[in-house]
Amino acid sequence: MTRTSPTNDAIRLALVTTELGVGGAERCICQLAKGLAKADFKPVVYALATPPRAGQDHFVKQLQSHSITVRFLGMRHSAQFPLAVRKLRQLLQQQSPHIVQCFLFHANVVGTLAAARAGVPRVFAGLRVAEPVWWRWHLQRLAALRIERFVCVSQSVADYAVNRYRLPREKMHVIANAVDADDLGRREPVDLRQLGLSANRRAIICVARLDRQKGIDWLLRLAPRLFSQLPNHDLLLVGTGPSAKAAQATVRANQLVSRIHFLGWRGDVPEILRASDLLVLPSRWEGMPHVLLEAMACGLPVVASRVEGVAEVLGQLVEHQTVDPHDETSFVDSVVMLAKNRDLARSLGHQNRQHVTENFSLDQLCTAYAELYRTPDQCHRKASEKK
Repeated sequence: MTRTSPTNDAIRLALVTTELGVGGAERCICQLAKGLAKADFKPVVYALATPPRAGQDHFVKQLQSHSITVRFLGMRHSAQFPLAVRKLRQLLQQQSPHIVQCFLFHANVVGTLAAARAGVPRVFAGLRVAEPVWWRWHLQRLAALRIERFVCVSQSVADYAVNRYRLPREKMHVIANAVDADDLGRREPVDLRQLGLSANRRAIICVARLDRQKGIDWLLRLAPRLFSQLPNHDLLLVGTGPSAKAAQATVRANQLVSRIHFLGWRGDVPEILRASDLLVLPSRWEGMPHVLLEAMACGLPVVASRVEGVAEVLGQLVEHQTVDPHDETSFVDSVVMLAKNRDLARSLGHQNRQHVTENFSLDQLCTAYAELYRTPDQCHRKASEKK
């Protein structure tokens, strides 16, 4: 991607998201804003929610350090939906962007309505997960009339939106997530003893929001079978969420407190990945899991449910690293095999890193978005010709 400094003719871009704390979508927004700001774009980031609490405002600080304006609308619950539309419309009228790019469901709906009322000529929505919530897809289908393109993180998400919820296929556009593999490769592994593991213990890691989507309950149900075959391994659970208390109760009931470590939210996930043997991702549905890219960039092998986006990330490296959702036997066998076979794990980890470095770079991400924004939609092109 050509790097230039924004000029007076820079493309004014509004990036609208639900919140700006910790997550794959938030990371993508931060990466995209910083990358496009180095080219002929002038981005402003809008979050519908309140500012993230101290310690989880990493992306906010990154954006501000790059002189990118960040604005929060203060939305705390769905009853404030009309207020959020009004506030965002006012802010968009002040910025007068050429393009609005939304991310995630709430931002898609609020951002599309606000952009239409503010007279923004081009609006893009973001589809990042194949969540089975029909009414959300219904609202996004209604919004499709005002949306130029739905930017999907994977072909799986695009197909899901079209085949199951009848969003217009001609408006689907796939741009995959990305990571800074060079930066991740330079991280030093954390000392596992600092995380509560005894000396000489080895770690399997799961980084996920603790809720039903991520399949943490399913993973914990299989933990006794895993540990019976892997006496030297512990499980690290990194993340928070609504299922945290239930998960902790399950661990206590199964007397696995010494083997399963709840680490909560962490700002040093790459360092923990680098210290682990492999990543497990037992999700029930996804879009393109960002932690999968991070783990691969850190040189880890993985065992993941073959849900949306996973096979697209792994490419030719799917064998040994994916299982069908809910296939308990295959999941346990795959984890045990990679945990015990260090040569295979090391080889897959090396191939994973090379694959991500070549196919999911930040430069590719920013170039893809820039090309999309710089290519006029056919309907806009025809309107211009009539004038």
